[in-house]
Order: sequence, then structure tokens, then C-alpha cells
Amino acid sequence: MIRKVLFWLHLGAGVVAGLVILTMSVTGVALTYERQLNQWTTDHLRSQPPAADSKPLPVETLLAEVARTHRDIAIAGVTIGARSDAPVVLAAEPAPVYVDAYSARDLGERRGTGLREFLSTMRAWHRWLAVEGDGRPLARALTGWSNLLFLFIVASGVYLWLPRIWNWTQVKQVLFFRRQYGSGKARDFNWHNVIGVWSAIPLFVVVLGAVPISFPWATDLVYRVVGEEPPARGRPGGPGGRPPGGRPPAGPGAGPAGRGTRGEGTSTAGPGSPGNPGNADAHGSRSGAEGNSNRAPAFDGLNAMFSRAIAEQPDWRTISVRLPRRADEPFAFNIDRGDGGQPQLRSTLTLTRAGDVVSRERFADQSTGRQVRSVLRFAHTGEVLGLTGQTIAGLVSAGAVVMVWTGLALSFRRCRAWLVRRRAPAASPRTVAAR
Repeated sequence: MIRKVLFWLHLGAGVVAGLVILTMSVTGVALTYERQLNQWTTDHLRSQPPAADSKPLPVETLLAEVARTHRDIAIAGVTIGARSDAPVVLAAEPAPVYVDAYSARDLGERRGTGLREFLSTMRAWHRWLAVEGDGRPLARALTGWSNLLFLFIVASGVYLWLPRIWNWTQVKQVLFFRRQYGSGKARDFNWHNVIGVWSAIPLFVVVLGAVPISFPWATDLVYRVVGEEPPARGRPGGPGGRPPGGRPPAGPGAGPAGRGTRGEGTSTAGPGSPGNPGNADAHGSRSGAEGNSNRAPAFDGLNAMFSRAIAEQPDWRTISVRLPRRADEPFAFNIDRGDGGQPQLRSTLTLTRAGDVVSRERFADQSTGRQVRSVLRFAHTGEVLGLTGQTIAGLVSAGAVVMVWTGLALSFRRCRAWLVRRRAPAASPRTVAAR
């Protein structure tokens, strides 16, 4: 009885949300290596050290030179990389500026316009079915609830995909693809079950990671499950605030990262943050002398503060800071020892302009709720495990495409067979009469 109820709920959820899940799965496959593809668009923008032992320009000197040569931009943030050829990435409007770390020379523009537009289109379809305008909130709700149904489909499938009788003859039919199939129904059934069994656990994690992205109540639930009070909305780590764990610093070549994107977008950086150097904050839209005159005082003390941040994590890969808008605001340095999508390898050092430590926060210092929420966010894209995790997430997303397609095909055949059976009794009396 339990199996029968679960089966019909499983089938019904698949029919209701199947097309939306199929769309999210297809776009999820396309966005598997979004971070690496975005990095490729800036791989040619490299610093050129004059000699092997050359040192990069002090940050204050570099920014002063950029402000002098680029009077039409307002610098909102700075990202430096540990590699000797890493450019300095400046968050500015209308686009990030990539400069040589040794000469402050403008390194040029990103390439791959078509690729970036393709990824942007895939993100839009993945998150809100490419709906624009007033209909977008409804589309986001549709993808969110479809994802929640998908979570149920995967969870119930773990039970349904396994055989009722546990012997090797039955088990191997759901573990391996068959060489020959007597019908399309047999083929779809086998593919649906085999892919489901092998991908169930990682697919469940990927889908689960998107739920808190879609629903504030799910984020609250993460905290309550571990016995914590959810942070107030709009605060760091809380619903409506920046994602837990701080913004991922943008390394050289970084762009809008992640699929979350697939949910909220693979970059967790907000406008104007160094984690998203393509955007400046509201003040970053000012241009000309006014913008730079307001930003210039923010450069003071950056040399010492960057040195302090580097000393904090000797194995750093990127360090980014958003320039505060007021002189009395502290500087929050995001230090990343990973590739930008691994919250467990990030830390934040907050300093006053005088260089005094306001706070330091490593992943281990965060509450359990923040850690779980942050890991879930990047488990959705697999980035929490680096390239290996991304590959696994991409493979199970591809598997989901086949499972949804075969599931819909099996449901269609079942419906068609039911309609045929309904017509059969009505046809029988006429057949008898004709005889």
C-alpha cells in the first residue's frame, strides 16, 4: 500500500513539474563549468612582471594611477591575486577594469561576448524561465516549487527505483543498462531506474541545496534544525542578506559565477562588491571628477591593510575588499584560499582605516547554521568540492534530463493504456451485437 501511494504521488509530481524540472536540468548541464568558462574570458588579461623578482605596485600607488588615467570611472572595490601574473581587478561601472599589477596599465576588455550572453541566457532560464518584468516573481516561485517537488521525486524514487524482491536477477535490472530492449517502454523503464539509483544521493544534495535559495522559510529551517535562531532578514548570513560565509572574492578572470546559480545565481556577490567586479554600487555610477574625488580618500591606508590581510592567510589565492563609502566605515577583506566557490576556504578580516582589527572570521568561527547554509548553497552547484564536485553535479543534472524525459514518456504510455481500457468495455456490446 505504501509503495502504491508513493508511486502515484511520485508520478503526479513528475507530471505537474516535469517540464520545469526538465528546463532547469538542461540549463544546469549548460552551466556546469560556468566559473571556468568565465575565467577563460579573462585568461588573456595578465600582468607582466618586468623581472622575475619584480614586486607589484603598492595598492595605493596603483589606484592613484588608475584614478588619474581613468577619470570616467569610480572605483568601488579591489581584488588582487597571489599569482605573479594575476591582474588587479577593479570593481567599477560600467564594467570591471583589469590592470597590470606592476604598471597600472589597462589590460583591455574581456573576450567571449557570445559565450557570456549564452551563459546569461542559461542562468535566466534556470532561475526564472527567462521571464522578464512583473512576471518574474511568479516565474521564480514556479521554479522554486518545482524544485521542491523534484526533491520529493528524488526522495521517493530512492524507494521506488529499488526492486521489491532482493535477489541478483532483480537487482541487476536496476543497476545496469540492458543490451537489448523489447520495447520503448522497457528501455525507458530501465534507463529511468538505473540512472535514478546511481545518481540518487548526489542529485538529492544538488536539489536540496537549491531549496534555501528559493525560499526564506527554508533558510530559517536550516538554522532551526541545528537549534539556532534564524538571523534577522537583511543581516549577513540571514534571509535577504548576503549569503553566509561572506562574499566570494573574485580572482583574476572572475565574472558572475555559479549557477545558483541555478537558484540565485552563481555569484553570491552583490552589486559593487569585489566578488562581482562587473558591477558597482549606487555610488559607483558617478563618473568624472566627482566620483574620483569621493573615492580618493578611501585609498589611504590600503597598503598596510592589504599587508595585514596577506599575513593573516599566507596560503591565500585572492583577496578582495569593497571600498567603504564613509571614512568611518571599516574595511572587510575577503580572503580566499580556494577557487571562489568553496566557503570552507574563505575568511573575512575587518580592519579600521588605522589598521586595527575589528573582527576576524574563518569558516570554523561561524555558527553551525551559517556553515550548513553556506555549504548547501555551493553544494547546489557542486563547487563546494571544487572541479570534482562541479563535474558530479553536471553529470547528475544530465541524468535528471534523461530521468524526466523517460518518466514523462512512461506516464504518457500509462495514460494512453488507461484510455484504451476505458474504451474497451464500451466497444464490447457493439461487437457482440454485430455478431
